[in-house]
Amino acid sequence: MTSSSQHYNNLCQQFKTIYHFEHLQALGDWDQATMMPAGGSQARGEAMAQLALHIHTLKTSADLGEQLARAAYEPLSDDQRANLREMNYQHLQATALPGKLVQAKTELTYACEHGWREQRKNNDWQGFKPNLEAVIALVREEANILGEVQNIAPYDALINKFEPGTNTAQIDKVFGDLKTWLPDLISQVQAQQQAWPKLKLPSAAVDAQRILNTEVITQLGFDFSLGRLDTSSHPFSGGVPGDVRITTRYDEQDFLTALFSTIHETGHARYEQGLPIKWRGQPAGHARSMAIHESQSLFFEMQLARGEGLLKQLTQSINLHLNTQFNDSQLQQLVTRVSPGLIRVDADEVTYPCHIMLRYEVEKGLIDGSLTVADLPEFWDLSMQSLLGLSTQGDYRNGCMQDIHWPVGELGYFPSYSLGAMYAAQFRASMESQIGNLDSLISSGKIATVMQWLNDNIWSQGSLLTTDELVTTVTGETLNPAHFKRHLLNRYL
Repeated sequence: MTSSSQHYNNLCQQFKTIYHFEHLQALGDWDQATMMPAGGSQARGEAMAQLALHIHTLKTSADLGEQLARAAYEPLSDDQRANLREMNYQHLQATALPGKLVQAKTELTYACEHGWREQRKNNDWQGFKPNLEAVIALVREEANILGEVQNIAPYDALINKFEPGTNTAQIDKVFGDLKTWLPDLISQVQAQQQAWPKLKLPSAAVDAQRILNTEVITQLGFDFSLGRLDTSSHPFSGGVPGDVRITTRYDEQDFLTALFSTIHETGHARYEQGLPIKWRGQPAGHARSMAIHESQSLFFEMQLARGEGLLKQLTQSINLHLNTQFNDSQLQQLVTRVSPGLIRVDADEVTYPCHIMLRYEVEKGLIDGSLTVADLPEFWDLSMQSLLGLSTQGDYRNGCMQDIHWPVGELGYFPSYSLGAMYAAQFRASMESQIGNLDSLISSGKIATVMQWLNDNIWSQGSLLTTDELVTTVTGETLNPAHFKRHLLNRYL
C-alpha cells in the first residue's frame, strides 16, 4: 500500500479497531452461553447492548463513509478492492439501521434467549411466546428498513445478512426441486433399511465422552492453542480466528449426539482457524458467508465423519474410551439410519432438509405477516405431519421452541444449512476429481491431504471472492444441487 492509497489505509485501521471490539463481543456471547451465572443475565444484556451500539457507531461514522467514497478512486490491488467491497457492504448494513434499534434488539434478544433456556426445558410456550413476539417485532422492523435501503423484499434483506446475493426466488427454486424427489428417497431408504437390526446405544459418562471428543477433533486438526471446547445448551462455534470457541452438549444416553455435533462445530472452527492471517482484522479476512461456513461444518459432519474411511477410526476411538464393542458395520448403520425425528440438530442427512424447509416457510410468514407467533405451534404441527409424518401437538419443547436462532433474532439464517449441505457435496465432487476418493484418502492416513485441499481452496480465500466466484473457482460452476442429490443416492441407495 502506498501513500496514494491513504484513505484506504485509514479504513484498514478503522476496521481493525472494529474487529477488536467484535472479538470482545464474541467472547461475551460465548461466556453468556457457557459460564455466566444465571443472575448476570440482565447486566450482561445491558453491557452487550452498549457494546453493540458502540460497534454500530464506529461502522456508521461520517468519517468512515467519506473515506469509503474517496478510497474508491485510489490505486488498489484486486485484493484491496475486494476488501473495500466488503467494507462497503458492512457499512451499508450498519448505516441502514438506527443505533437505538441495534441496542434495543441486542438487549431484548439477550433477555429472550436467557428465558428460553428454562422455558424450553419446561415446555413453557406461554412464558416464551410474549418474549418471542417482542423479538419478532424488532426483527420485522429491521427487515423493513434493510429491505427499503437495498430495494429488496424484507425477508430477502435478512437472508442477505448471512448469504449476500441470495434471495427467496433462488431458494424457492432449490427447495421446490428438493420436494420433487426427497420424499420418495426417504421412503426408499427406510424400506431398504428395514432389515437392519435395532441397535441400542449404551450409556456413556460425560467425562468419557469429553475425552473422546477432544481426541477426535484433535485428529481433525483443531488447534487447542487457538481455541477451546466447552459445554452449552445449544452447540455453536464462536470467537474469532485466533481465539475460536466451540461448544457441544452431552447426553449420557446418546453419545453420538455430542460426538457428531462436536465434529460439526469443528468444521466451523477449522474454517475460522484457516482464514488468511494476512487479512485478519479486515472484512476480506472474514468467512465468505454462512452457507459456505455451513458447507465446512457439514463437510466434516456428513461427508467426512459418516463416510467409511473416518468411521473405521471413530469405531476404534469409541470402543477405547467408552468401553464398547462396536464393529465398523454397526457404527455405519447407526450413523446412516434414516428415521424422521422431531429435533433438527439430531436429524439424519436425508430428512434434515425437511427441517430447514419448515423453518424457511415459518420465517417468510413471520416477516410478511401471514403468520404470527401465536400461529407457530399449529403451523409447526401441521408442517411436521406433512413433511415427516410426525406430530408436535402440545410438544413445544421439541417443536417450535427447539432452536436458539429465533430467541437471538437470527431470522434468515436457516436456509444456509441446506445450501451449505449442497455446497459440501459439490466441493467433495471437485476434491475427488483432483486428489482421489475421500474415504480412500482417509483410510490410507491422508487426512492432512484432505485438510490441505480445503485450506488451499476455501479457508485461505476468506472473503476475497464473492460466493459465486469462490464456488466457480473451486468447482467450475455456481451452486448445483445435483451434486447433493447424487451424494445421497450414492450413499443411501
